[in-house]
Amino acid sequence: MEHNVYFEGKVQSLTLEADQGRATVGVITPGKYTFSTSTQERMVVTSGTLNVTLSQGERKIVGPNQEFIVGANASFDVEATGDVSYICYYG
Repeated sequence: MEHNVYFEGKVQSLTLEADQGRATVGVITPGKYTFSTSTQERMVVTSGTLNVTLSQGERKIVGPNQEFIVGANASFDVEATGDVSYICYYG
């Protein structure tokens, strides 16, 4: 199991092999963050709400049991006003 720490500990995740393949389960604390991808990612919010801005300017509010997909080699912004938990599937 790999522990990932980003943005001075404000975003943390654990890597696992899920039924769907490689994934991370994590927590985002309140703040604004920019992420980049190397492969396609499907992010499912499990608790809390994220304001998401995708690289093409599309904006979404993503709540519990909702998801968004980011293409490979892209960046996206998220804003959390409270703690958010998620699972992210790669590939």
